Amino acid sequence: MVNLEDLYSGVPPTKLRNIDEKFCPAATTPFWLKVADFFYYGMLEDRFYAFRYKGAENYFKKDPNMPIIMFAPHSNWWDGIVGYHITNRIFNKEIRLMVEELNRFPLLRRSGAFSVNKKSPQASMDALKYSIEQVGNPNAILYLFPQGIINPPNARPIDFRSGLAYIAEKAAKKYGKVGLMPIAVNYFFLRDNRPEVMVEMGEIIELEAGKIDRKEYTNYLAKTLEALCDKQMYDISKANFAGYQTLFQQKLKWYRRIEQRLKNKGLKKTC
Repeated sequence: MVNLEDLYSGVPPTKLRNIDEKFCPAATTPFWLKVADFFYYGMLEDRFYAFRYKGAENYFKKDPNMPIIMFAPHSNWWDGIVGYHITNRIFNKEIRLMVEELNRFPLLRRSGAFSVNKKSPQASMDALKYSIEQVGNPNAILYLFPQGIINPPNARPIDFRSGLAYIAEKAAKKYGKVGLMPIAVNYFFLRDNRPEVMVEMGEIIELEAGKIDRKEYTNYLAKTLEALCDKQMYDISKANFAGYQTLFQQKLKWYRRIEQRLKNKGLKKTC
């Protein structure tokens, strides 16, 4: 039985378990991407009533030659699957997702995941260098969880490790400039017995080549994401769904369809 007090240790798994994991890059192929797309989409449809998103225009209106890094909060297992659908289904790009203990789930490489060892800054360097290379990949989007670990849902404040700022600075130097796009992701019950995935994409932050104060910039990016997540929470608490588009929405279950028909008939109370 899982002890609830042990769910969020605050220590990366590879460091906690003292695991030395050999670096493995993503290994996508057209066949395996189709398999992953079918499998992941089915998983979401099985567990969620709908997947809704807004702010995609912020990506499409950017300079097409400027590489992008997307960054989001990390509170549960579904976040990576959601990120996959953001990059693949909405933007038609492959995902590049940093995953700890990838040796336990090697097939994730086929859908765009690559490994990272967080035992020490030195152990992470292969993953950081690979991330910088992938920022310039025109067929992929680097999608990061800068908190570095899974946190409790809606934990505040949102704190980042330094990896995102490091990658952004080096990528801007290599490619001239880079765009950083905050992504708010949450899961809500909205008048249905199954939750909905809600995604809001913020405005892109442009970083040009040059030296930055990484600590200061890390804090700035964390506050930017926190503000976007808080805005999303506030809007939804006020039933403000303006701008949301639907990636998928399930048909009502048979008992909900009966309920709707009874409501539409306006049956009088019998007791």
